[in-house]
Amino acid sequence: MRRTALLAAAATLLGSLAAAPAAHADGPYGQGLDHCATAGTGGLACHFDLAPGTYDVTLTLGGDTAGSTAVTGETRRALLAETATEAGETVRRAFTVDVRDPEGEPTGPAGSPGLDLVIGGAAPRVTALRVTPAPRARRLFLVGDSTVCDQPAAPYTGWGQQLPVHLGRGTAVANHADSGESTVTFLADPALFDTVEAAIRPGDPVLVQLAHNDKQTDAATYRANLTTLVERIRARGGEPVLVTPIVRRWFTGGTLDNGIALLVNGLGVDHPAEIRALAGTLGTPLIDLTALTKARVEALGPEGSKALYLTNEKRDNTHTSLRGATEYAALVAGELRARGIVPPDTPAGG
Repeated sequence: MRRTALLAAAATLLGSLAAAPAAHADGPYGQGLDHCATAGTGGLACHFDLAPGTYDVTLTLGGDTAGSTAVTGETRRALLAETATEAGETVRRAFTVDVRDPEGEPTGPAGSPGLDLVIGGAAPRVTALRVTPAPRARRLFLVGDSTVCDQPAAPYTGWGQQLPVHLGRGTAVANHADSGESTVTFLADPALFDTVEAAIRPGDPVLVQLAHNDKQTDAATYRANLTTLVERIRARGGEPVLVTPIVRRWFTGGTLDNGIALLVNGLGVDHPAEIRALAGTLGTPLIDLTALTKARVEALGPEGSKALYLTNEKRDNTHTSLRGATEYAALVAGELRARGIVPPDTPAGG
């Protein structure tokens, strides 16, 4: 997480840090609970001096009293969903995390080096923690805009930030989405797609959701840019997945059946329709997130759907709240499993 955001999050979670009793490192790399600071609440802020790469994190949760533990890390990524333990029960949970520089948005500040974890939840209980290198772990890359990215500060949350909780050990989410980017700019800036391309290994899925900022991109250019992304991903042995954009919460007559909500740009280019057609032409998997989020927003209605976006907080009907990002990430995860891109029995943090 960016250094200022990390300090703020740790302060919020832990309050005034108390000196932690000495804890034993768990594992050959000496990366255990003695890398964490704790307070009376039982929450932990942990830091590990690690080089960029993929790492497995294994925790033993539980204790003498009932608990409920969740883990976030780096730039507000959700890494382990809230996990309940009964009094006297212990469970082991593991996930794989992508550590990179910069750790959040590619064009943002570098953030703090190494790996930062925050162990929280309603009643955090952790008795062991181990971090080990996982150089052969699969990475699931995200190419997208501000609706996908690792947003540095609340209340903004991208759905990509919430996706890691749906993947078990062995697959890390590498979220390279960046605020304000279009198909044009993502290809033009070396910090963006060039960086993703260089990191792709055979078998790595690469999800592409770019549309919100292609406001003046004509249809031919839009199709050509997406085709270029797909072809370059395949040339590296990656598995491209085209994703239609999340809807804007813009009701007319009780529905989202209008160009603003459904991402038709100023030139009349229907982005979701273009993506659907191109996926068929190129033979790539398609996640129709436009259709999925439209159904969810319309089901909640004009009032209930405000909670999915930042309507009340920011008068923003494009960017999602924590709840919206959480729900939309679950929709993406369901589609990934249905298409066999991740195993259908992948546990959340298991």
